Amino acid sequence: MAEHALVLFSGGQDSTTCLAWALDRFDHVETIGFDYGQRHRIELDVRAPVLDALRLRFSVWGAKLGQDHMIDLAVLGQVSDTALTRDVDMAMQTNGLPNTFVPGRNLMFLTFAAAVAYRRGAKHLVTGVCETDYSGYPDCRDDTMKAMQLALNLGMESRFVVHTPLMWIDKAATWAMARDLGGEPLVDLVRTESHTCYAGNRTHWHDWGFGCGHCPACDLRAKGWNKFRIEAV
Repeated sequence: MAEHALVLFSGGQDSTTCLAWALDRFDHVETIGFDYGQRHRIELDVRAPVLDALRLRFSVWGAKLGQDHMIDLAVLGQVSDTALTRDVDMAMQTNGLPNTFVPGRNLMFLTFAAAVAYRRGAKHLVTGVCETDYSGYPDCRDDTMKAMQLALNLGMESRFVVHTPLMWIDKAATWAMARDLGGEPLVDLVRTESHTCYAGNRTHWHDWGFGCGHCPACDLRAKGWNKFRIEAV
């Protein structure tokens, strides 16, 4: 029986790597993205070029890559007061979490992804969350993912499997995973085509890709790239 997966695909480094991971393992892979009014909305603009590049440069994967779904979650931005949904400076909050944390975001993403997967007959949900090298978001943690899998299966009477390929690795290992999956061509695709910067900056080029170079997402990506290149020598 063919294995069908749905990848939560933002257009960033992590989700692009997870998409390659899924294409390497499953027979048919679809993608889903979410527009929640994020200030770095440019990440949605790079999704199509990344998908096109995967189809063009990796023909075996391209044959597996199916429909892309875009979900309007503007209501999430409307109820959020965060640095990713408002034009405010990024900073730490008194609760110990950065104000880039969007409460409920991954919970909503997985719920809507599961609803689409239910309709499309996909058993596997793949997401790029990680609690090893991340900004401390509680909805990226392994316990949250396990709880969501249980809730989705109970609530939809299904047998979804939530896959988190990056959960226990750092950003350097994420770059290494891309290399192991698709060699330098995939590393180059992730580096040049994906978008991670919270500021939505695609005018400043760095060795690790486009970005402001200062936001938490750029910092993690840059440090991971530097460590990856040192370890690759």
